[in-house]
Amino acid sequence: MLKTIKQWLGAATDVVMPRVCPVCQQALDGDEVWLCRSCLAALPRTLYEDAPFNTMEQHFAGKVPIERATAYFFYEKRAPYASILHDIKYHNLPRMGRWLAARAVGDMASSHFFDGIDAVTAVPLHRSKLAHRGYNQSEYLARGIADALNIPYVETLKAIRPHSTQTHKGAMERWQNIQGNYALNEKKASSLAGKHILLVDDVITTGSTLTACAIMLRQIPGVTVSLFTLAAARLE
Repeated sequence: MLKTIKQWLGAATDVVMPRVCPVCQQALDGDEVWLCRSCLAALPRTLYEDAPFNTMEQHFAGKVPIERATAYFFYEKRAPYASILHDIKYHNLPRMGRWLAARAVGDMASSHFFDGIDAVTAVPLHRSKLAHRGYNQSEYLARGIADALNIPYVETLKAIRPHSTQTHKGAMERWQNIQGNYALNEKKASSLAGKHILLVDDVITTGSTLTACAIMLRQIPGVTVSLFTLAAARLE
């Protein structure tokens, strides 16, 4: 009975304020959660997880030792699927990111990419940016993966100083911009010695942020680091 009432209320809300797919802007039906079936089926997957020494892994070679790396789908600035990232990051829809990250775990199950991961952590936000935005979208993604894998999310890193936006910077400028930004949360990091940690961010463009964070994680004795981003710019 309770489920029926919730369904009725949900349907009534959809009539007054229709939920729409962020990609195609078409109304979602009752069974569609955040994206419509068509756009979800056409998601431009990277499939990096199926390729040995894939493009993303090559991107970090010589910069920081990692176990493996993948991104769920490709990001292009003016493409319709870019709206997913914009909504998650800027339009107060981090729950969509959590849902999509958990879905990625299921979609990648056959690749065994997530096998052996002991804990999940996220690229942190500085407290000033966190206060302005109200949430860390990368934490929502990381928690979605942790939920799907039934493993802990650990707040292993902290942002110790703010940095200016990376949007219009080149690779070298981005790297210089983040130097000294991150540190280990010593109390929580100590419990991860010898563990395989999955570091999560929303998107990879130049990889400078992930590199800086992975370098910090590698300071934990015996730790192994893998990388996951929801989206990736074309890295070729």
